[in-house]
Amino acid sequence: MTYLVPLPVVMPLLGAALTLLLLGRPRAQRWVSLTVLTATVAVAAALLVQSSLNGPLVVEVGGWVAPLGIVLVADQLAALMLVVSAAVTLCVLIYSIGQGMADGNEETPLSVYHPTYLVLTAGVCNAFLSGDLFNLYVGFEILLVASYVLLTLGSTETRIRAGTTYVVVSLLSSVIFLVAIGLVYASTGTLNLAQLVDRLDALPDDIRLVLQGMLLLAFGIKAAVFPLSAWLPDSYPTAPAPVTAVFAGLLTKVGVYAIIRTETLLFPGGRTATLLLVTAVLTMVVGILGAVAQSDIKRLLSFTLISHIGYMLFGVGLTTALGLSAAIFYVVHHITIQTTLFLAAGLVERRGGSTAMDRLGGLARLSPLLAVLFFVPALNLAGIPPFSGFLGKLGLVQAGIDDGGVLAWILVAGGLLTSLLTLYAIARVWNLAFWRAPHPDMPDGGGSAPARTDGSAQPQQVVTVGQTGAVMPGLMIAPTVALVAFGLVLTLVAGPLFDLSTDAANDLLRRTPYVEAVFPGGTP
Repeated sequence: MTYLVPLPVVMPLLGAALTLLLLGRPRAQRWVSLTVLTATVAVAAALLVQSSLNGPLVVEVGGWVAPLGIVLVADQLAALMLVVSAAVTLCVLIYSIGQGMADGNEETPLSVYHPTYLVLTAGVCNAFLSGDLFNLYVGFEILLVASYVLLTLGSTETRIRAGTTYVVVSLLSSVIFLVAIGLVYASTGTLNLAQLVDRLDALPDDIRLVLQGMLLLAFGIKAAVFPLSAWLPDSYPTAPAPVTAVFAGLLTKVGVYAIIRTETLLFPGGRTATLLLVTAVLTMVVGILGAVAQSDIKRLLSFTLISHIGYMLFGVGLTTALGLSAAIFYVVHHITIQTTLFLAAGLVERRGGSTAMDRLGGLARLSPLLAVLFFVPALNLAGIPPFSGFLGKLGLVQAGIDDGGVLAWILVAGGLLTSLLTLYAIARVWNLAFWRAPHPDMPDGGGSAPARTDGSAQPQQVVTVGQTGAVMPGLMIAPTVALVAFGLVLTLVAGPLFDLSTDAANDLLRRTPYVEAVFPGGTP
């Protein structure tokens, strides 16, 4: 089954090339993109099953034997990330197609959207599967170049300004990562992750600490951890709703994945555990305080995104199997829930004409379905029992209590405070946007379309929702409903998912399954 390993990268790239050839034929582009991403979900699911049953799957690209050639490795962690990311990107693509049809540009969409979106997917998949540091860097650059294009779609002044900040910060992190790669190669003579296991262990502690710090700095910027996260709230909310959703769900998690991979495989022993734990509590608390202060739903969700990255760092910093498995579980949960909330925010903007809470109101009455689509994942994000957010946080709290250290207890308290403040922020959104009387400037709920700012016609393919007949596109509602359901499924299968996360965590901490899969005869 190793032939499946490169397909999550190859298929989106081939699909991107095909959609470029289909410029001017938007329906054909849509069908190609949908087919490619559906196939990617299926392949990722097969890889998860095979890696769980038979251990990591390895492919030497081009037949070049490791460590000379590039290797792609699908272990349980990588396969799990592939499944969730592919499912999320498929749902967001359907949502974006529905939005394009609703905005009246079904026949004349931006021709680069589908190729760029598929390239972004390929970059994310390549980062998850990469078996060497330089190919990981290539994966980051692929997804970042694609994200530059998606972030500035429409070329409005606000998006260009936000995109400029995003580009500068991303280039800085990429330069730091590239310098770190050069230092690693100069110190060890290799960039293959499995080979680096032995060679890094043989280095003096001070050199290892410098290399580890450089990689953490680069990945910390990409993951938007405090104090390296100021760029995110000004960049993400300016993009179209589906772009913001896929950015929030995936891009920062690729940085978290890189931290998990390098901290467990290359730098075990917890030398930076204290730094990670301090960073985790600051990220949680500062991020959620920023969310509480916001009056716009998208900016509020951007700050909660930053805040909840702290939960993942909490689990990694504990350096225990329970902490790491809870962190992996929480990554899966957060990718799904954060994406869902941004898609729901896009529906709020379409139905209410804005995401500014002081210009909204009455959405629970005008559109009960929209209220449910926001309320359920919002409770999940806040960690209300019995949702997956509660279960993930419970695992992290248990890991912190088992650790018993002073800093671990501070993290437990910080995590509980963050959860309470998240609930407060979400309740504030609910009260202002959904519960109180409608704002006078809102589009009426009598069946008329939401006010448009671009002068485009209202779509014909719509469904009527809500007691007052408010109109929203069915292809935007359907994937949002699917992701809400997926979030509920995570709660129903929390036991098996925790078992899978625990197996992945144990393999990461042992390191030998990964190394032996790449070098069956022993590390050269």
